[in-house]
Amino acid sequence: MPYATVNRIELFHEDHGSGQPLILLHGWGTNGQVWSAQAEEFAGAYRVVVPDWRGCGRSARPGGGDTIAGHAQDVLALAEALELDRPVLVGVSAGAAIVLEAARRAPSSVRGVVAVDGPGYWPAERKAELLVELRRMLRTDRAATVRQWVVDWYGPLADPALPEWTVQQILAASDSIDEILSDAVRHNPRETIGELQVPAFFVHGRLDAEIPAEVSETLAELAPRGEAHIMEESGHMPHVEQPAEFNALLHSILRRLAAPGAARDARQD
Repeated sequence: MPYATVNRIELFHEDHGSGQPLILLHGWGTNGQVWSAQAEEFAGAYRVVVPDWRGCGRSARPGGGDTIAGHAQDVLALAEALELDRPVLVGVSAGAAIVLEAARRAPSSVRGVVAVDGPGYWPAERKAELLVELRRMLRTDRAATVRQWVVDWYGPLADPALPEWTVQQILAASDSIDEILSDAVRHNPRETIGELQVPAFFVHGRLDAEIPAEVSETLAELAPRGEAHIMEESGHMPHVEQPAEFNALLHSILRRLAAPGAARDARQD
């Protein structure tokens, strides 16, 4: 089994193909399975690394470190352990916040970043209120709460089997991952996105009921080398809901990142 020891824990990861490396990072509670369509598609031309977060999938469950900063450190340490040369970091949902933070911390180690339906900013009071209620519900009846929540992750055109498939991944994860939900209350990427030195592509499903597409549009404007791409018929998980359309977009982004001068400005065609 492919494991790497990073930050004193064992991270499970799949590692396919060769060439320019990509790291595909899942979001809260799920695991690398959510990137299956991308791993298969891109392994023919890229080295595709798909890790499970600490506490998720087949990775170790240390019961701590489940913060945006902690997971960002894990991603960077994994890239170093696998000797990946300036990988492109792709993350969805909370994974998007993690890869943006990793790129901000270590721009010389990252070629570019693709943030998919990442979290952003809401009125702090409302955010805190919702989080307290969510965590209470997770403690009271985790399975029912997760099922009620996840159904809203997917748009109306998504395969109806996807919510339960996602729920099963989350219920199999450690409940220590809930720590990152508290971290999300304090997370406001507008405060640090201006420090990002690498090209950043913000992909968002227009029908995302969890995080409005305007979050990605705003962050793309604030990022020095940012660009937004809206998938009009997707919800919170566009890479799973519309894999062919998402893969075509990611192919285009990766070609641009490989072009001469790509590091100067993501907005330049």
